[in-house]
Amino acid sequence: MNNKNRKRNLIRRFFSGSKRYFAAAVLASLMTTGLNALTPQIFRFSIDSVLGGEKYMYLSENLWILAFLLVAVALLSGISQYICRSNTALAGETFAKNMRDTLFVHVQKLPMEWHDKNQTGDIIQRCTSDVEVIRNFVVTQLLEVFRTVFLIVTSFAMMLSMNVRLSLAVLLFVPIVVVYSAVFYRLIAKRFVAADEAEGELSTVVQENATGVRVVRAFGRERFEMDRFYEKNEIFAKLWIRLGTLSGLYWGVGDLITGLQVVTVIVLGTAEAVRGNISVGEFIAFASYNTTLVWPIRGLGRILSDMSKAGVSFERVDYIIRAEEEAYGEPGEEKGEGAQKDTDSDIVFDHVNFGYEDGKTVLSDISFRIPKGCTFGILGGTGSGKSTIVQLLARLYELPDGQGSIRVGGKDIREIPLHELRGRVGMVLQEPFLYSRTIRENIAASRPDASMEEIRRAAGIACIDDAVMSFPDGYDTLVGERGVTLSGGQRQRVAIARMLLEKAPVMVFDDSLSAVDSQTDALIRKALSEHMKDAAVILISHRITTLMGADRIMVLNHGRIEEMGTHHELIRNGGLYQKIYEIQMSQDDRERMEV
Repeated sequence: MNNKNRKRNLIRRFFSGSKRYFAAAVLASLMTTGLNALTPQIFRFSIDSVLGGEKYMYLSENLWILAFLLVAVALLSGISQYICRSNTALAGETFAKNMRDTLFVHVQKLPMEWHDKNQTGDIIQRCTSDVEVIRNFVVTQLLEVFRTVFLIVTSFAMMLSMNVRLSLAVLLFVPIVVVYSAVFYRLIAKRFVAADEAEGELSTVVQENATGVRVVRAFGRERFEMDRFYEKNEIFAKLWIRLGTLSGLYWGVGDLITGLQVVTVIVLGTAEAVRGNISVGEFIAFASYNTTLVWPIRGLGRILSDMSKAGVSFERVDYIIRAEEEAYGEPGEEKGEGAQKDTDSDIVFDHVNFGYEDGKTVLSDISFRIPKGCTFGILGGTGSGKSTIVQLLARLYELPDGQGSIRVGGKDIREIPLHELRGRVGMVLQEPFLYSRTIRENIAASRPDASMEEIRRAAGIACIDDAVMSFPDGYDTLVGERGVTLSGGQRQRVAIARMLLEKAPVMVFDDSLSAVDSQTDALIRKALSEHMKDAAVILISHRITTLMGADRIMVLNHGRIEEMGTHHELIRNGGLYQKIYEIQMSQDDRERMEV
């Protein structure tokens, strides 16, 4: 499908529900234009036939009738203008709402690979600023096109009926303005693309700074962040200054052409009136129509300019819409206490190979099995592939064909609908995300219908209930943006409670106990073993005390399985695990753990 057809189809799609408002706005706008075109004719009639003749003596003696007629036309014009503007607002906001809804829903379904390649600030700008540019053009400027065409046709018809030579003189200026506007359109298009992209980069800097404010303060990076913002802002400002300079040149030259058009009508009109080829009333009416035409024709440049902006914004929005969604499937019923869930949670990785980029291998020939009810530990250094394993398990990234297989419950995960697979796998990450809501709402995010008793039970297992109840507002405490009002350990425990409430048959803890102390770590693991006996639990950690109680431990090194076994087996083997153990544990600690 070519680009024009895609834009046309997008407009049709987003116009759903707003077509009637747009049609009403167009009709009201045309009515306003038609009524305004009557006013010069009333003046012409009043000057030439009423004040300058004896045919309409009754009207000359009762001028209030003409005044009333002008007021009536103005009143009807005002009413139609109100109808036009109100329906334009309805059409525009409905159009923009449909577009924002579509974009937001679509972004939720895009794979992680797409999000990795696109900056958050740029995505936000495409879903906000670019949507507004499109809305403004499609609803406001497109309506202006209809009005301008009707105005030109109506005004020229009236002008031709009064004087052909003057009309032709005015007509000569129209192609000059149109061609000039088209040239301006071509010049501004490329510059607007650069400015729009610069705005996206600037938005990304602001967004990253706002979300990483603690890191900025902790490492004293304020000056670095300010310099980075100044640099992006300087580029952004320069690009828009160039656009403003170009626009100023356009409007300046346009004013010259418009002034010549007005002067031409005045000079030629005066000459025609002196020769008796046009009456005084006709001359005044003609000048009025010419003035009325000047700004709509000039407005073609603004419309074409907005068209260039809208075209760029369409491309940017279409980039998101064209991105292929994950085959998520249709979710079933909301999870509740009695909801049925497949508890067959055996996990098998069979000769899995994976890399995020071509030529860069992250996992090499990974094979292991996690039976139902087993706690499986994964230990490895940074970049060893620990998190990649669980991301592949949840299909946050797709395993390429021919690179091994991953099975859950004896079924290849590529054959399991995403909503079903992710319903089986609950995950808690090292840096959990919390919403700017209450603690209760954050825990219940996995099951909105959960009772307060269930929420507190999950919080108790996660060892966060006592801390929450110590807050003045308890579970109604607002956690702030990204959970900023809670400590790192509290955020992790709230996220663990959220996952436990989901009651997934596979539970993944991706270094999610790193911010809690060793005692709390042990209490959480003990509570999990007591309450979640049927679940397959995957513990990823750099801390051996977290993993040593696991039924089986896998040690990764540069994307390969270095060792696998129980804690005692790995200690006896004297390999990498034993070396890490020696580093992490003092002699006293080891003796205490062995007792």
